[in-house]
Amino acid sequence: MPVEQEEVSLQDQFEYVIASNDKLKIRDFLNHQVISDVAQLVSDNEDYETQIISILSPHRAASTFKILDVPEQKRIIRSLPPLKTAELLNELPADDRTSLLEELPTGAVRELIRLLDPEERRITLSLLGYPEGTVGRLMVPDYIAVREDWTVQKVLDEIRTVGAKMETIDVIYVINETGEFIDDMKIRDVILSSPDRVVSDIIDRRFVALNVHDSQEEANNIFKMNNRVALPVVDDNKILLGIVTIDDVLWVANEEFSENIQKIGGTQALDEPYLEMPLFRLFRKRAGWLIVLFLGEMLTATAMGYFEDEITKAIVLALFVPLIISSGGNSGSQASTLIIQAMAMGEVYIADWFRVLKREIISGLMLGTVLGIIGFLRVELWSYFLPDLYGPHSFFIALSVGFSLIGVVLWGTLSGAMLPLLLKKLGADPAASSAPFVATLVDVTGLIIYFSVAYIFLRGLLL
Repeated sequence: MPVEQEEVSLQDQFEYVIASNDKLKIRDFLNHQVISDVAQLVSDNEDYETQIISILSPHRAASTFKILDVPEQKRIIRSLPPLKTAELLNELPADDRTSLLEELPTGAVRELIRLLDPEERRITLSLLGYPEGTVGRLMVPDYIAVREDWTVQKVLDEIRTVGAKMETIDVIYVINETGEFIDDMKIRDVILSSPDRVVSDIIDRRFVALNVHDSQEEANNIFKMNNRVALPVVDDNKILLGIVTIDDVLWVANEEFSENIQKIGGTQALDEPYLEMPLFRLFRKRAGWLIVLFLGEMLTATAMGYFEDEITKAIVLALFVPLIISSGGNSGSQASTLIIQAMAMGEVYIADWFRVLKREIISGLMLGTVLGIIGFLRVELWSYFLPDLYGPHSFFIALSVGFSLIGVVLWGTLSGAMLPLLLKKLGADPAASSAPFVATLVDVTGLIIYFSVAYIFLRGLLL
């Protein structure tokens, strides 16, 4: 029987080709790979990343470069010769170029902008002029614009003339003589219409557009609600400035998701991959929140000190402190995580605060009641089998634990749900109300609730 040849991995093929030192052979090998595989080779072979980008055609180099991680892009830009850097930057789409420049020091940005062609320099400076996090930073000026009095034949001629340079030709944009946006139409509608038909007969003037000052988060929600591959971007006077495509919005959404996850975990957002970030900078991003949370937890000791007399008279109460505060913290962490995610997905807005409040009151009471019953039964069952464990007043201790759990879980749920909405209302990042932060807040207040409830049930008995 013939022996099957073992399949050679892409990495092995690359190592064989790169060892030949034959530029034509290397270029031919890279040109036969899909862009994502070339990008993977760049990531896996740091020593050759600059050589790979340099040897590719400008278009393939730009397509590979724009999907690399920011640290890799920075290293390549630093090591490329000026001529190749200029070629690469001019070939990059305007929005990807702007995203890269945002990550670089001001001095480096100034030098790189000088390498751009005059038109690309004008576009880049225009995009950089918009606030970070706005649609203006995402848009590209490469779109096909036509007039409403044009025929379909003239539109098709325009597509053939300039389409190769555009970001997308899936959607055609209709403007008037002053540049005001009128409507958009799908390329499908153009192709299926007769050549002598006029654009004004095709469009229905019902459109969705982004404002240049809209937040990127809002753009993400609009894309999701309208199922579009591209949306026009207009200014306050409805003048068409550019377009935003779905791939850029998805990239932003992924970055924002990663940032929110890190904040929910109780750390500052990392602006670099974990393994690429210097250890001391990673320490600073984690230490800040840990110090804040530690200082918050110190209030727990203060609260327990306030109830020192009660604890001295009824040592048994101290046994249930971890149970009480952990239940409140867990319920608060659950609620905050759910609400932060819902806000990020565009499912909950500030205006929905009362609906959220009502739902969480009901949820908190239901969850608290379940845990309260379990807590009550736990004390009673242990007292039944071990009568001396909690003493003669075990029933009232069980009531204290049960009702405290209802109160603490309800308070934790309300705190976790309302705090993200409050921060959003105040203009802060809702993700800052992370699960550890809510848990710390509920720990302190949970002790107050617990000992207050215990005082009501045990007054005259143990207290």
